[in-house]
Parts: sequence; C-alpha cells; structure tokens
Amino acid sequence: MLVTAEWILVGVLIGLPIGFIISSVLSSRKLEDLDTEVQDLRTTRQLLKDEIFKLSNSRKPQPRKKRNYKPKPRNTRKKIWV
Repeated sequence: MLVTAEWILVGVLIGLPIGFIISSVLSSRKLEDLDTEVQDLRTTRQLLKDEIFKLSNSRKPQPRKKRNYKPKPRNTRKKIWV
C-alpha cells in the first residue's frame, strides 16, 4: 500500500509541472494572436480618428479664380413701344 502511494506521489510531482508547461505553451499562442488583433484594432481606430478630425476641421473651399471676360455693354436708352 505504501509503494502505491509513493508512485502516485511521484506521478503527481512529475505530471503537475509537465501539465503546467504544456498548458502555458498552448495558451501563449492564443494570447499572442489576441495581442496582435488588439494592436491592429488600435491602429485602425487611430487612423479613423485622424480622418474624422481632418474632415471636421476642413476649411471653406478656395474661391475660383477671377474670370477674364468683357461685360456686355448695357443699353441705357429706353425702348419706345409703338
């Protein structure tokens, strides 16, 4: 009975660190993927904030250049209807 208890204790002492190492390796991959996704989302958010700020602070459009044309001469005489 004592030999069985010792083997169980040895199995627990060996299995516990190995199980911990395996679970940490598997979860670190998932954590790395989530971190990269968070960074991508933060970058996208910052770009969108910059674009909204740029659009909200837009100035008036520039006026057109002055057109060079001669005005038509105005007829100052009154027309007489007959």
